[in-house]
Amino acid sequence: MLSADQRIHRSADFAVAMRRGRKFADGALVFHLGIADDNEVRCGFVVSKAVGGSVVRHRVTRRLRHVCSGLYSQLPDGARLVVRALPSAANTPFAELSASSRAFLKSKAFERARR
Repeated sequence: MLSADQRIHRSADFAVAMRRGRKFADGALVFHLGIADDNEVRCGFVVSKAVGGSVVRHRVTRRLRHVCSGLYSQLPDGARLVVRALPSAANTPFAELSASSRAFLKSKAFERARR
């Protein structure tokens, strides 16, 4: 599980990933990866009301935190990773969410953002 200091809390960090970063979509998830000036690696999540009610959104967020804990060590220094859940994420099995994260690590968007 990701600790609080490993997660994105500031809107400026979300902007680094969402506006200036690379995007990769796979299934029910969209990954945004940007590189900041510091060496800290952080992950953030966007789970809108379109995904479902409060209980469903929190369940999806917990699952995404677990998925990203496996990605955390493989991200480059200064990485800001934002994972956006699409409405279908509420019904997507955990195994598919994990497979999406592995596909992200093999994607061109991941390789380009690391440069």
